[in-house]
Order: sequence, then C-alpha cells, then structure tokens
Amino acid sequence: MARNYEYKFIRLGEGILGVRKEGKLTYQETIQQHAREGWRLVQIFAPGIGAYGAAKYYEIVLERER
Repeated sequence: MARNYEYKFIRLGEGILGVRKEGKLTYQETIQQHAREGWRLVQIFAPGIGAYGAAKYYEIVLERER
C-alpha cells in the first residue's frame, strides 16, 4: 500500500538585500516546533539572491504522513 504524505513550506527571514537576522536565529526553533507536531524536515534552501550573492530568504520544506 502506498504511503500518502502532506507537505508544508515555510519561508523565513525574507528581506530585500538578504536574509534578515531573525530568519537565521529562528530556523532551528521552527524546525523543532514542527517536529513535535509530527513534521519531518525534507530540505532547507535559499532560492532568492540578494545583495552580494546573499540569500533573500530560507525556504523550509517539511513532510508528514497523512
């Protein structure tokens, strides 16, 4: 029987020039909080490019079985 998953996408620290400081400080806390709710970390990535090649934000991808 195939497993069925749901996904959640969370964007942290979005800024014009780069990731804001609170995004860097809260990503671990955000992941821990969601893990307590049954979510599993799939990936963290930074798709946007800000000033000096810095990421504009972090995108956290979580999954859990339905």
